[in-house]
Amino acid sequence: MKHIFSREFWGERDVEQYIGKLLRYGVMLSCAITLFGGVIYLFQHKGVMVDYSPVPTGMAFGVEDYLRELNTIFPRMLDFDGAAIIQFGVLVLIATPIIRVAFSAFSFLIEKDYLYVVITLIVLSIILANMLLGLH
Repeated sequence: MKHIFSREFWGERDVEQYIGKLLRYGVMLSCAITLFGGVIYLFQHKGVMVDYSPVPTGMAFGVEDYLRELNTIFPRMLDFDGAAIIQFGVLVLIATPIIRVAFSAFSFLIEKDYLYVVITLIVLSIILANMLLGLH
């Protein structure tokens, strides 16, 4: 049996397959969550008239304020709020390529290709910094 931190375990072909599976399953999981949230949303808003005005009343960017922050999305998900579940599906979709970059850095580290580890970590830090600093 190959050791999990060995180069043989993480052969180049295996890493490409793992990354492909990661992206595929991430997108499928995101679609499933969003679809589930959409069904719940339709049941919760059955018979409600849709506001098609450019900026609906009570909303800043076309969505409710509680859907803009993680700390308010998760509690609403536990209450089976359809919009919060849809928003979580979108978050999973956004997180999938970010996890892919982190996984690539890990695989380069296993291969002891330190130049690509540094480059990948720089890319990952730029993505995370933009996400965290862009929220405010």
